[in-house]
Amino acid sequence: MFAVAALAVLAALALVVARALMGPTVFDRVLAGNSVGSLAIMLLAVFGFLTGRPEFLDIGLTYGLLNLIGTLAVLKFFRHGDLAYDPDEEPSQ
Repeated sequence: MFAVAALAVLAALALVVARALMGPTVFDRVLAGNSVGSLAIMLLAVFGFLTGRPEFLDIGLTYGLLNLIGTLAVLKFFRHGDLAYDPDEEPSQ
């Protein structure tokens, strides 16, 4: 049963990668990258249970937190062009 789940996650991963390569906008590609991270977490969990090593869930949780922080940083960079953007700061001219 876990092998079927792993194959389903791999199939979804292939579809998401195809979307990332053919996304019309940058935000579609960022969303696809975030989906790749989520599917990687699911694949880690399934692989951990297939091999009898549930500690892979800890690695998946860590990767999930890094995925969230990375996605927010990329979106902030694309929106403002700078990761140190402060909306309260006066523009220097």
